[in-house]
Amino acid sequence: MHKQPASRSIQAQHSEAYGKLPFDDTADFDLVERGFIATIKPNVIHDDKGAVIWDNDSYGDFSGDAPSTVHPSLWRQSRLVARAGLFEVTEGIYQVRGLDLSNVTFIEGGSGIIVIDPLLSKETAAAALALYRDHRGDRKVVAVIHTHSHVDHFGGVFGVTNQEEVDSGAVQIIAPEGFVEHAVSENVYAGTAMGRRAGYMYGAALERGPQGAVGAGLGQTTSTGDIGLIVPTLTISRTGETHTIDGIEIEFQLAPGTEAPSEMHFYFPQFKALCMAENATHNLHNLLTLRGALVRDPHVWAQYLTEAIDRYGDRTDVVFASHHWPTWDRETVVEYLSIQRDLYAYLHDQTLRLINRGYTAAEAAEEFVLPPALENAWHTRGYYGSVSHNVKAIVQRYLGWFDGNPARLWPHPPVELGKRYVEAIGGIDRVVEVARSAYDAGDFRWAATLLDHAVFSDENHADSRALLADTFEQLAYGSENGTWRNFYLSGATELRGANFGTPTKTNAPTVMAQLSPEQLLSAIAITVDGPRAWDLDLNFAIDFTDLGRRFLVTLNNGVLIYLETAGGDVQATLRIAKGRMLALLGGDADSPGVDIEGDPTVLKQLLAVLDKGDDAFAIVTP
Repeated sequence: MHKQPASRSIQAQHSEAYGKLPFDDTADFDLVERGFIATIKPNVIHDDKGAVIWDNDSYGDFSGDAPSTVHPSLWRQSRLVARAGLFEVTEGIYQVRGLDLSNVTFIEGGSGIIVIDPLLSKETAAAALALYRDHRGDRKVVAVIHTHSHVDHFGGVFGVTNQEEVDSGAVQIIAPEGFVEHAVSENVYAGTAMGRRAGYMYGAALERGPQGAVGAGLGQTTSTGDIGLIVPTLTISRTGETHTIDGIEIEFQLAPGTEAPSEMHFYFPQFKALCMAENATHNLHNLLTLRGALVRDPHVWAQYLTEAIDRYGDRTDVVFASHHWPTWDRETVVEYLSIQRDLYAYLHDQTLRLINRGYTAAEAAEEFVLPPALENAWHTRGYYGSVSHNVKAIVQRYLGWFDGNPARLWPHPPVELGKRYVEAIGGIDRVVEVARSAYDAGDFRWAATLLDHAVFSDENHADSRALLADTFEQLAYGSENGTWRNFYLSGATELRGANFGTPTKTNAPTVMAQLSPEQLLSAIAITVDGPRAWDLDLNFAIDFTDLGRRFLVTLNNGVLIYLETAGGDVQATLRIAKGRMLALLGGDADSPGVDIEGDPTVLKQLLAVLDKGDDAFAIVTP
C-alpha cells in the first residue's frame, strides 16, 4: 500500500510542538521504570491455536526523536506506554503493564493474592499472572476485583481463576453496583456499531510503525484473545464500605457515571495505596469515546476526584490506576489528583459558559483553551480523549446534536449532500482540483471536507479516493491523539483497499450468558426490522425453563414489548433455557431444547424479521 511522507506543513507543526511543550521534563521516564523487576521476551502472546493475540514488540523501538510521521508528544507517550513488565508499586503491591491495553495489579495477602482488573483476554491475563509468579512465588488467587464495567478490566478473568473456584468460595469476585448490567449491555445493545468503530479507534487493522499504528495513548492496543465474565460474589454498594480480604483491609469509594457507568476507587490502609480505577490516568480521558458510548459526566467525575482527595489524600503514599504508571509521594499524589480533577471540572464549566454565550459545539471546541497549568502537564495531554471531542461531548450531553440553527435542522444525508456540493462546485474533477490546492497548502481539514463530499457522490472515483486517503494520512501524522491517528489511518486503509470489518469482538458467549431475561428481550427488540414487522400481530409467551420465569411478548406496529406475568392468552408458548435461546437467536434452529406449544409459525415469523446488524458497515464510503 502506497504511503505518503509527512508534508512540510506537518513537519513544521511538529517543530512548533517541540518549542511549546515541556520536553525537558523527563520525570515520567524515571517513574515508568521505578520498581521494574522483569519482562517477557518476546512480548508476544498466542492463543491455544497458536494465533497471535498480543504483540507489543511489533511496534518497534520508540527511542530517539519522533519520526516526521508521528506527533512528537504522541511518540513520547507511546514510548512510556510500551514499557512492559512486572513492577513493584510498593512492598506487597505488584503491577504488570504492557501485556494488554490495561494493567493488572496483584495485592499480596496472608495466603494468596488479590487480582485487580485481569486485562481483556484470558491469554494475556494468564501470561501476566505467570510473570508475577515467576518472580514472587506460586501464590494462589483468592479474589478478583473489577474496578469498572469496561471489558478490558474483566474480560481476562478466566486467565486467573475459573467458575469452579468461584462457586466453591475459594475465590471472590468483587465489583461495584451495576457492574454486570453495564458490562453486558454495553457489549450488546449497540455492540455491533461500537465494535466496528473500535476497529478504527484502536488501529486493529493497521500496520505498526512510524507510518501506521504507534499506540492509542491509554495503551498500545487491545488484545484479541478469549473474553469471559464471572458474576460478582460481592457487590460494593456504598462509599465507605470496608472489607477485609485475605487479611488486607480495603475501603471502597463508589464513582458511578464517571469513566464508566459502574466504577469505584479503593484504598489500602496497610499499604497507604490508592487505586483510582480509570478516573485518573496519565492523559486526558474520553467524555465520549470515539467508538461510541453514553456521554460521560465530567461534573461528577471531578466531584468524585475531589472526594477521593478529601478521603484519602493525606494518607496516600502511592496512587495507581488500571492504565499507565503510578505516582508516588504524598504531596505529589495530591497535586496529581488535583490537576486531574481541575482538568475535568474546567472542561465542564467552561464549555457550559461558552454554550450559554451561544457557541455551538464546533465553535466551542475551536475556541476552548486550557489554562497553562493544565495545558503543560504531561498527564493532561489529549492522547486518548481530546479537548476538541470532549467539549463537543459536553455540548451533546446538555443540548443534543442540534445546534439551534434551523438551516442545520434538516440537512440532506451524506450521499445527497455530496452530490449537491459536487454539482455546485463544478463536478467531481473540479472538487478534487480544489482539494488538491488545499492539500498542497496544508489545509487538510478543508481538503478532507471537500473530498468526503466527492467520495460520497461517487465512491468509485479513483482520484478523490486516493487524495482523501493521502489527506487522512497527513491528518494522522499531525495528531497528538492516538485514537484520532488510528481513525485517520484506518480510513485511509479502507479507501486504498478493502473494508476490514470488525477485527475484535466483545460479545463473547460468557458475556452474553450473563444477560438477564429482560436484557435479552430488550436486545431482541432492538434487532426487530420495524418496516418488515409493521403488519405482524404476534402474541406469545416465553418460559425460561432454567430460570422459572415467564414473559408475555407481543409484536405489534414493529414494536416488541415484554412483561413478566403468569397469565395471558397467547398464540404460542416457547419453553426454552436462556442459553438455548441465545443459540436460537444466533441461528441454531435445529438443535434440541426448543419446545413450542400452539402456533409454531409465531417463532418463525419473529425470527424472520430480526436484523442482526452489519459488522462491516461502511464508514468512509457510502
